[in-house]
Amino acid sequence: MPLFVEVALPVPMRQTFSYLVPDTLTQTLVAGLRVRVPFGRQQLIGLITDIKDSCSLAPKQIKAVIDILDQEPLLPDSLYRLTLWAARYYFCSQGQMLTQALPVALRKGMDAAPKSMTHWHLTAAGEAAAPELLKRAPAQKKVLERLKQGRLTAEDIGHLDLSKAAFKALSEKGWIAAEERTAELDLGWRTALELDETPLKLNPAQAVAVATLNQQIGYHCSLLEGVTGSGKTEVYLSVLESQLKQGKQALILVPEIGLTPQTIARFQRRFKVQVAVIHSGLTDNQRLEAWRLARSGQAAIIIGTRSALFTPMAYPGVIILDEEHDSSFKQQEGVGYHARDLAVMRGHLEAIPVILGSATPSLETLQNALNGRYQHLLLNERAGAAKNVRQGIIDIRNQPLKAGMSTPLLNEIRLHLDAGNQVLLFLNRRGFAPALLCHECGHLHECDRCDAFFTVHQGLGEICCHHCGNQYAIPKQCHECGSTMLMGQGIGTEQLAEALQKEFPKHPVVRIDRDTTRLKGSLETHLDAIHKGEYKILVGTQMLAKGHHFPDVTLVGLLDVDGALFSADFRAPERFGQLYTQVAGRAGRASKPGTVLLQTHQSDNPILRELLHKGYGEFARAQLKERQQALLPPAWHMVLVRAEAHLASDADAFLNAFAALLPNDKEFEVIGPLPAPLDRKAGKFRRQLMFQAKNRNRLQQEFERVHPLVEQLPEGKRCRWSLDRDPQDLL
Repeated sequence: MPLFVEVALPVPMRQTFSYLVPDTLTQTLVAGLRVRVPFGRQQLIGLITDIKDSCSLAPKQIKAVIDILDQEPLLPDSLYRLTLWAARYYFCSQGQMLTQALPVALRKGMDAAPKSMTHWHLTAAGEAAAPELLKRAPAQKKVLERLKQGRLTAEDIGHLDLSKAAFKALSEKGWIAAEERTAELDLGWRTALELDETPLKLNPAQAVAVATLNQQIGYHCSLLEGVTGSGKTEVYLSVLESQLKQGKQALILVPEIGLTPQTIARFQRRFKVQVAVIHSGLTDNQRLEAWRLARSGQAAIIIGTRSALFTPMAYPGVIILDEEHDSSFKQQEGVGYHARDLAVMRGHLEAIPVILGSATPSLETLQNALNGRYQHLLLNERAGAAKNVRQGIIDIRNQPLKAGMSTPLLNEIRLHLDAGNQVLLFLNRRGFAPALLCHECGHLHECDRCDAFFTVHQGLGEICCHHCGNQYAIPKQCHECGSTMLMGQGIGTEQLAEALQKEFPKHPVVRIDRDTTRLKGSLETHLDAIHKGEYKILVGTQMLAKGHHFPDVTLVGLLDVDGALFSADFRAPERFGQLYTQVAGRAGRASKPGTVLLQTHQSDNPILRELLHKGYGEFARAQLKERQQALLPPAWHMVLVRAEAHLASDADAFLNAFAALLPNDKEFEVIGPLPAPLDRKAGKFRRQLMFQAKNRNRLQQEFERVHPLVEQLPEGKRCRWSLDRDPQDLL
């Protein structure tokens, strides 16, 4: 009797596909196994969602499965159900969501079962060798010193950022050797947990939070709202200790790759357990290895960015999201899922607690905490000897500026540097200057594919569009009048760092943004040098604002906040409040008192005043009331439809046809079509349509009703369109 399977494939079509199982494939079939199947002219890897003994397709139409890749389902039932729920919620295909949940190596068909592992160790010659012999080869010296502490696996080499060339050189010298060992399952941590350091003494607020979290059994979601520097990590570590002692694993999500090295170091210092790390900076094989360790239960702690959310745990214990407000938890390309919302859903399905930690909680989470859906825990004091920071506004109206810095700010920088402290200057614009201006005719050089100006990157000798990546060498003459008098207009981090180096020649400056941290390991190197005090002046974008602990930074200066206050996005005040509070939190984190200075032309702006005088907590609660009055998220629920086409009229026609299918009544509002704030990007015109509903279920029902109709619209063929549920960025 023939057998048929329904297979979810990584294609945008919202359906599964039927295939015949040939008699040659005799293994037992269950949902969740990977299969290789023909699809058009190519072969794809998908997951079985159903097994049937009949098929409605004509025998000619049905193709056969080529191969079955697994012996058992890759995802536990709870994660499988999570992907199906997410596919429905985010209006995408089951196959797209299921493949999101698998590491890239498994999507390409690699084996999911752990194989043998390569272990590096010192030979007798290596044991006897003195590291001083490698003075001229620092990378080899680092490897040798690390191996003197114990063996290293291929995964360790990735985390510790050790040079593969150094391993090769030392191996040729005969100082180190590799041996293949079959991967053995070591679950020793479940019965005998070892601590490498004694926990710090908790202050009363931390102790209450830990006691409350440890009493919870089953699913609970808690918001841990603590001012910056209040010791949220110490609370996580205490909760983790209690979970690990019960033999349960912990999944910790952080927003940026940049935060993973210090987070890993913090957890490894405390617990003598294996930590699996998953983020996009690792190779496919490294991520697969970490996934295997987590799935088998060998890794007690899993730390990663957004995509680590789908990592299976053999013994699920707790999910922690640090900096839960961060917008990088929302995926912008492809399936626009939000890791925070799915983490809460996963906790629900696995019946385990979820902890959302932030000094500046998002308004969505805050609303859930205030209306009792989440437990609300507060840490209002800075931990240890850290004092609250002194805040000040510098009104720069009519003031002369030197590379964007006012005289009062420069004087304050000088005072802090002379006292032997570090200074952090924040400017959320990388590059040398945000625009290239002709001094003679006033022409601003604009990207030929976007409605945006080119940013000047002096160090790279190019002008570059930060929206579409278009780049050219810096022109010698004006494109409009031929003049050679071209100058950068505005300030970027590159220019600011140069100006500071000239102004304070005795104090080394480091710049941290996407341009200076492109190379693997460069961010860790810079952060390491900052901690050692090699740099006195830190210049950076948002990368420096999040979660870093710089004990010697006593002054934080925000250079240009006016741009952040005025934006087409209704979330701009919330984002600004979070950014300001996070940046300000980098000052005075140890025993030294900190100062935060903010330069603005809008010194009487009510948003600024409220934030400085009342703090983020009250500011966010006031913002929440405003959103409720304006019927905006989180009070109402939103979906954003984006369309882009070479002709603006094509995108408009599609969105108008889309809008005509939707209801428009008291509880359902359709806004648009409107041009996107950046009207033209990469040569295409962009339009958007927003619709909101008071009731989330109503939004889901209406959308599921119109979605098949929209896919049939002839106007849809002339443009590219996408859906964004709960959009975080309207730009």
